[in-house]
Amino acid sequence: MQICIPVESDQGLQSAVCAHFGSAPAFMIVDTDSGSARAIPNRNQHHDHGQCTPLAALEGERVEGMVVGGIGRGALNRLSAASIPVYLAEQATVAEVLEAFRLGMLRLMGPSQACARHGHDHP
Repeated sequence: MQICIPVESDQGLQSAVCAHFGSAPAFMIVDTDSGSARAIPNRNQHHDHGQCTPLAALEGERVEGMVVGGIGRGALNRLSAASIPVYLAEQATVAEVLEAFRLGMLRLMGPSQACARHGHDHP
């Protein structure tokens, strides 16, 4: 399965998970079977509140799941409408997220867990 994880910078599997999907500098595309990972820049990083277009930012990429530290309701709804499950990242690095995914420990994110606004910290 191909999952996408917003990251602070490209450090491979040791990349730090970004606290918010839309403002992440890059996305790490990870193959959960092989463990291979590659970063792509977030071409939609600087957008107005409520204008995050996650599928445009990932245009041309095959993404079957998203693992985020935080995400706005609009982006969450757009991903859900595209049948892309969104999981909550409670881990610090891509490697830790991958291990949690493989162990079935990631929780699906629901609307009540989405951020109501940009600019606040996430746990």
